Amino acid sequence: MSTTESPLTASDPTTGRAAQETLEDYTLRFAPRSYRRWSPAVVATTALGGIAYLADFSIGAGIGLAHGTGNALIAIAVAAVVIFITGFPLAYYGARYNIDLDLITRGSGFGYYGSVLTSVIFASFTFIFFALEGSIMAQGLELGLGLPLWLGYLVSTLMVIPLVIYGMKALSKLQVWTTPVWLVLMVAPLVYLVAHNPGTVDRFLSYAGTDGDGGVNTASVLLGAGVCLSLIAQIGEQIDYLRFMPPKTQENRRGWWAAVVMAGPGWVVLGALKQAIGVFLAVYILAEVGPDAAPEPIQQFRSAFDAMLPSWVVVPLAVVLVVISQIKINVTNAYSGSLAWTNSFTRVTRHYPGRLVFVLVNLGFALALMEADMFSFLNDILGFYSNCAIAWVVTVATDIGVNKYVLKLSPLRPEFRRGMLHAVNPVGVVAFVAASGLSIALYFHALGDSLQPYSPVAAAVIAFVLTPLMAIVTRGRYYLRRPDDGIGEALLDPDGNPSALTLDCHVCREPYERPDLAACRTHDAIVCSLCLSTDKVGDHVLPARPSDA
Repeated sequence: MSTTESPLTASDPTTGRAAQETLEDYTLRFAPRSYRRWSPAVVATTALGGIAYLADFSIGAGIGLAHGTGNALIAIAVAAVVIFITGFPLAYYGARYNIDLDLITRGSGFGYYGSVLTSVIFASFTFIFFALEGSIMAQGLELGLGLPLWLGYLVSTLMVIPLVIYGMKALSKLQVWTTPVWLVLMVAPLVYLVAHNPGTVDRFLSYAGTDGDGGVNTASVLLGAGVCLSLIAQIGEQIDYLRFMPPKTQENRRGWWAAVVMAGPGWVVLGALKQAIGVFLAVYILAEVGPDAAPEPIQQFRSAFDAMLPSWVVVPLAVVLVVISQIKINVTNAYSGSLAWTNSFTRVTRHYPGRLVFVLVNLGFALALMEADMFSFLNDILGFYSNCAIAWVVTVATDIGVNKYVLKLSPLRPEFRRGMLHAVNPVGVVAFVAASGLSIALYFHALGDSLQPYSPVAAAVIAFVLTPLMAIVTRGRYYLRRPDDGIGEALLDPDGNPSALTLDCHVCREPYERPDLAACRTHDAIVCSLCLSTDKVGDHVLPARPSDA
């Protein structure tokens, strides 16, 4: 190979800045063993800290008020089962191979550039739910401090910036220390109401809803489940933490698996419980505040605290709960959203502008939604969005569970590096586009009113069927552009974990662990994954193997 300097060298200011800025949280790359010093329990606690959001209470309340308690509880359970099943393989891959959901998606049916589609879907998830949580916090600030809503929106947006720019180290401390306080404030009023006023349970179970007669029907269940399934993309935020799991060994395997299950797909257990509690609290306060305010968590907890505490402490305590919850989830929304936007932008433009830029971009989108009063049409937004999210997550989960382990047409070890993957893999892209496109058409009544409630079912079924079908049709030819990365050392250690062997990148001169590197095309050297991503002329990108392409 040539030893002359390439156009992209360590002196390139963009490359140098990218290398340095991503070493805190490994924004665009594999998370190395040297950085992953947390125990499985700490990683799980940090990941579950993001589940403190209050949107579940609003979502459950909205479904329950519209369709009745019976339909709502069944819808919540159906969605939880789907989310758990699809989230398990994704969480395992993120924790086992220490990569985020975008990097998993690249090698699980979408290709290097094909997964840009799903990165945008995930980024949209983060700013939609940031806006939802910010709206809830603004409602709390209005009730407790008299701040106008527009100012509350701004405060809830700006206050997370100092926390989110520091990555995993700051977020782990925040989540661990605030979780016990949050749990006490959330659980105590519910236990009190059930214990001291059993009649609330009877009213809750018998509530018929504004659109129903109290009976259970398929359309109502599916409409409710569709709204709940908008949260299916939450697994991406869980994986943003789970990628920092320590290596799985014989000694820690029980704790490792427990952390992955609880903080991965297991998040939905707590989420479903909160949605059910949201229905309960909405029914409890319906006569007091009316149907418009009943889905607001600040009103739900104000009334619950009022039943058990002196009046002077009720509003301040409700505001504290709302603020803690909003901070815990919105630092995660802002963090994960910035990762998704940065990943997409860097791949498309081959330029890294810094993650902070996309923290601000994501917050800007969220603030615009809040100012547009998205809370008033929440279920419509989530019902539409769920079709895209379901199509994506089911496609990736099916590729892992079926194409990798059953059909063995998809490589078992995930691949994410430029040069190793085809630009677009039709397996995932076709399945995702077809599933999301048809389900969105159903959602907007394009095929009749009677089929509209079935749009989330259509998204899941089409993605599940087309993903293995496309793999069979293409015979798995579009997963890998070449079978090896030109480096002789093994990618995995004897326990099957990513190797901790460290080598220096030829371009940015920084040390990286083996899974983040590939051989250079034009030099007798190796290059890290981010320098490959920002290589504007492809000088370092390995060529395809004609016999394997």
